Amino acid sequence: MRKHIPNMITCCNLICGCIAAGAGFYHHFATAFLFILLGALFDFFDGMVARKLGVSGAMGVEMDSLADVVTFGVAPATMVFTLATEICYPSFMYNNFFFTFIPYCAFLIPAFSAIRLAKFNLDARQHENFIGMPTPANAIFWGGLICSSEAYLKSPMFNALWLVLFIIMFCWLLVSEVPMFSLKFKNKTWADNKLRFVYLILCAIILLLFAIWGKGHILLTLARGLASCIGLYVVICLVNTKCTF
Repeated sequence: MRKHIPNMITCCNLICGCIAAGAGFYHHFATAFLFILLGALFDFFDGMVARKLGVSGAMGVEMDSLADVVTFGVAPATMVFTLATEICYPSFMYNNFFFTFIPYCAFLIPAFSAIRLAKFNLDARQHENFIGMPTPANAIFWGGLICSSEAYLKSPMFNALWLVLFIIMFCWLLVSEVPMFSLKFKNKTWADNKLRFVYLILCAIILLLFAIWGKGHILLTLARGLASCIGLYVVICLVNTKCTF
């Protein structure tokens, strides 16, 4: 029984991803975002529990990747798909071809997430930090952005062209060679973890400010704050490295 506990936690991640995907298709963006977060929590604990119990194995790795494709690839893609059916279109894209084609661009997200996860499993460089954007961060960004800013995204200030550009940019980030720091601390010294400490301090400030301005809307405030924190993470990583475009 003991060896199956981590896989049971991974299955909880997968179930959360399935619920989030269904909610995304039915325009329940808050529910979808909440279950993406729950899936991320299960994803964090399955590996930890496996190491603590000493039952890590190839099957667990494969199950984890399959669950992550659903929770952090398919689920946010359904939210983007639904948004794209209701978003404004610029005049040159205002025809049936783009109305039909653009929403399906959302499914580039699970495709590139699967590539990202396969690379992660095979890349020995990613034991301590990441090469490319982690799939949970990508999913939390999309989920938080759509959940908290739906009105803006559907307004004339944002349109389908910007959405497609965002999809392309984040798909590129998933499979890029951009080094991205993890939040794993080997020790607590400032010298070895300066970037992590600065990032966490800035995140705490961002979340506090959004909590003050949130007027009691806890989930929307959390969604807006986490999307902003992920955006900050991407900016810091890009600034901190010499990127080859």
